[in-house]
Amino acid sequence: MQVHIGVRNIAKELVVDTRQTADEVQAALADALAGPRGVFVLQDRRSGRVVIPAEHVGYLEISEDEQRSVGFGS
Repeated sequence: MQVHIGVRNIAKELVVDTRQTADEVQAALADALAGPRGVFVLQDRRSGRVVIPAEHVGYLEISEDEQRSVGFGS
């Protein structure tokens, strides 16, 4: 799934390809926002991490992976 992250005061959004579910991503952000100086962490598909101070997250756009059809069918 792809997660688009808008960071405050930065024009370009971050795009993270992750194996985490939408619920896991949302819970990670909620947990990070719950505490003072929380940190939002996402694991990408290549075993990397994206770490953002939670207070700087402007928005998340979570899009599920689409199943692509192969062939000439309609």
